[in-house]
Amino acid sequence: MEGNIMLKTALVIVFGVVAILVALGITQVVSRHIQRKRADILVVFLRRLISVAIVLIGIIVIFTAINGFHPVWTALVLAGAAFVLVVVFAAQGMLKDLLGGVLISIYKPFEIGDRISLEDGTTGVVKDITMRHVALAGLDTETFVVPNSKLNDMKITNYSYHRDNRSAKFNFYVALDSDMEKTLRVIREAIIASPLSIPGKEKDGEMIYGPVYFMAYETTGFRVATTVYFPANVPTEELVSDVNLRVNKALAENGIEVPYPYINVVEKRQSSDAAN
Repeated sequence: MEGNIMLKTALVIVFGVVAILVALGITQVVSRHIQRKRADILVVFLRRLISVAIVLIGIIVIFTAINGFHPVWTALVLAGAAFVLVVVFAAQGMLKDLLGGVLISIYKPFEIGDRISLEDGTTGVVKDITMRHVALAGLDTETFVVPNSKLNDMKITNYSYHRDNRSAKFNFYVALDSDMEKTLRVIREAIIASPLSIPGKEKDGEMIYGPVYFMAYETTGFRVATTVYFPANVPTEELVSDVNLRVNKALAENGIEVPYPYINVVEKRQSSDAAN
């Protein structure tokens, strides 16, 4: 009799674990299929939440079935329930992060792939969301992990909100004797040559690169300005560096001077007669 109970218990555990793994596999496949069509932060969060729910429900079902085979499991289940209550009270921060993740997923202040900046200066591209935190990819290998509850309390600047691309404004300065028509053309060609820039301004039903404008006379030269558009997943720092390097090189190759402040020092010497 005891052997039959042990066998039935083992079978319940095996079938329960297999059912949990199958359910988790189905969840992963479905969520990845949806994400291929749309990188939705709600899908990513729900996948995490459902995976945890499947595991918890599976464990409860296994314990319930085992409880029917042997009375000793009643005490274990009750002890487990008491333990869960203790954990719930001790893990209020986790519950707060979970609720924060739910709110982020529903109201969507950002999506996966958006570049955001937090009020504490943290800036990065949203790579993942779990029940506890959001992962932001910074420059190089930096990854910032921010608790969901803190994100809900912060001011967030989203550079990609409901947009497929972002933009950055540039100011360039050239000498007062520069050929301005040539200067505008050279700068625009340098920007178009950048692999990070894209057409982002609509004109006559067609997407074009942003025009370059002659903006003002400055003390040391002319000020030229433009807006450069680039994909949402490209870090601003990479674009700015690439465009500045290309424009600086193009101006130098075309003989267009970039003014810089300098100081003339005049030394006044007394005549030898005055000195005597």
